[in-house]
Amino acid sequence: MLTNTPVIEEKDTEIRVETLLKAYKLMKTAEALTVLYEENKEVTAKYVHATSRGHEAIQLAMSMQLLPQDFVSPYYRDDSILLGIGMSPYELMLQLLARKDDPFSGGRTYYGHPSLRRPDMPKILHQSSSTGMQAIPTTGVAQGFQYLEEQGLMKYENGELPPVVVCSIGDGAVTEGEVSEAFQMAALHQLPIIYMIQDNGWGISATGKEMYAQNALEFIKGFKGIEGVSVNGSDFIACYATMKEVIDTVRKTRRPFLVYAPVPLLNHHTSGVRKEWYRSDFNEHAPKDPIPFFHDELIAMGIKEEVLNGLAAEATKLVREDYEKALLNPEPEAADLFRHIYAPTPVTEETGNRTPADGKEVVMVDAALHAVDKILREHPEALLYGQDVGGELGGVFREAALLAKRYGDGRVFNTPIQEAYIIGSTVGMSATGCKPIVEIQFADYIWPGVNQLYAELSRAYFLSNGKWNVQSLIRVPIGAYGSGGPFHSSSVESAILTIRGVKVVYPSNAADMKGLLRAAFYDPNPVIMFEHKGLYWGKVPGSKEARCIEPDDDYIIPLGKARIYLEASAEAVENGESCLVITYGMGVHWTKNAAKSFPGKIEILDLRTLEPLDWDAIQEGVKKHGKVLVLTEECLQNSFAESLAGRISFHFFSYLDAPVHTMGAESLPAIPLNSGLEGFMLPNADKVKSKLEELLNW
Repeated sequence: MLTNTPVIEEKDTEIRVETLLKAYKLMKTAEALTVLYEENKEVTAKYVHATSRGHEAIQLAMSMQLLPQDFVSPYYRDDSILLGIGMSPYELMLQLLARKDDPFSGGRTYYGHPSLRRPDMPKILHQSSSTGMQAIPTTGVAQGFQYLEEQGLMKYENGELPPVVVCSIGDGAVTEGEVSEAFQMAALHQLPIIYMIQDNGWGISATGKEMYAQNALEFIKGFKGIEGVSVNGSDFIACYATMKEVIDTVRKTRRPFLVYAPVPLLNHHTSGVRKEWYRSDFNEHAPKDPIPFFHDELIAMGIKEEVLNGLAAEATKLVREDYEKALLNPEPEAADLFRHIYAPTPVTEETGNRTPADGKEVVMVDAALHAVDKILREHPEALLYGQDVGGELGGVFREAALLAKRYGDGRVFNTPIQEAYIIGSTVGMSATGCKPIVEIQFADYIWPGVNQLYAELSRAYFLSNGKWNVQSLIRVPIGAYGSGGPFHSSSVESAILTIRGVKVVYPSNAADMKGLLRAAFYDPNPVIMFEHKGLYWGKVPGSKEARCIEPDDDYIIPLGKARIYLEASAEAVENGESCLVITYGMGVHWTKNAAKSFPGKIEILDLRTLEPLDWDAIQEGVKKHGKVLVLTEECLQNSFAESLAGRISFHFFSYLDAPVHTMGAESLPAIPLNSGLEGFMLPNADKVKSKLEELLNW
């Protein structure tokens, strides 16, 4: 046992006998599942699975004490947690077999990757397979509860107990950097969360000695404010007492704990990585089996052997019967595949006045600021956080100026420099009913957060079979704005657009900025809002039209609707002298300036939203003009623009009078700092003019 560490050694012999017997039956149920899966591996190993053999005591001791208002995030070896909160073997088997009525995902995801939203059980967010990834979304749940409590939006009456949040995780996963980000925020803000660490000494085939310099209990000492507790994970009674004290403490004091539980691993890593391939330590692990240990304790307490044998027989019978029943459940149908891609949005029509008579010209950054101000004013569940958005500064582009002073540091605040947490926490925040608006300081720095965006945000609605949507508005300044250099100028939309389940918005002017931002906030899905830094103030040469009359406060634009920014003349269209430029962001302004050399001949379709794409508007424009240029600020090679050009060529070949032309930045690793080199690399109005001349003369 480690020194200077709070250790709970007492065994609470006052635990109700019914609880002890229920726990024993559930342990034998978990064991019976493992045995059945091995006996029928020609069926059960079709899809990879893991079981909780060796981990049952700590998992049941925790899960049996959770309440319906609580949240828990199991990981893939936690089927005893699922049994402990009330799931049946039948329900677990439906996921094992990937059947239609799998209650977690409808046959879409692995065994032990639950998502649950039942009124009578603890809630479970969508769980990905990425090791340690659950730590950030789960910590976001705790942060959401804290926010609602502090804002007076969550009150406990008539003896109702405050919720706790539990993140179950393996010791090897603690080495993930994102787990440290979660620990940092839990410690910094004193969030009501319990990190339950199960250490079985293995991470697939790597041992603890190979993976980390210290275990999780030692590691947590570096996070001031998180209390660490150790317990023998094979001893159910000790685990129950420990978890009871920790859970009760978190309910009352609303502060974080880490519970460290060494446990044996008595089965394969997964059915696909079998124990006999790499392990020779079973003689060390077998004596720590929690089931015989618990059995002997119950006998010593006076429980009759025949009672325990009866419970074991009931467990085995239930598992066998549930297996036969699960085999009869149908496979998912093809139509099931296309359900729950996006949660339905309430914003389907453009409403409000875009150009009010008394409106004043506004720059794009202020239009966004005014939209967020109105949102915070009208929605107490909305909050804004990210790097440097709080306090005095209000964002490096002043896009949140004065909001912290107006709404308080509890609603508009700075985070540590940790993009993964900023993005991933919105999963948990959304689950509690909060509506987070977060900021990534520059698009160049979004990459640490892409793991969470890809594995957790984008897939939650689909893989939870529609149970958990993620309402998350992520603002990302993007693009070159004059010698910003290689780490403050990049365009990254093509990479983000490969992540299905995320909407991507890219306004080109202040009016669209305001209307789209409000729609993005009300959209019940993850939305990336790319905001071009060069258009923020309309000061970059040629971008003055990014400033415009500010729409009224109720103006809103549905996502997925393009806009004709400049219309070609009917005469030019009739004579076959026109062309269509499909673009967005700064490309709109390059084209508008270039079009002055071709009066009436250029039509600009401003996409405004890149996902979902307004394919109807594209189709109509292509058929109307027959000549098309797809323009982007990104490096052209392998870009969204090239992909779109290919789709247009395939679908509308017979309507084209020329090959679809494309234009973008030179395909180089980074944008240089030197202004001359930057100019050589990026498109501009003169370059677009040359390309349009080439296309019109084709």
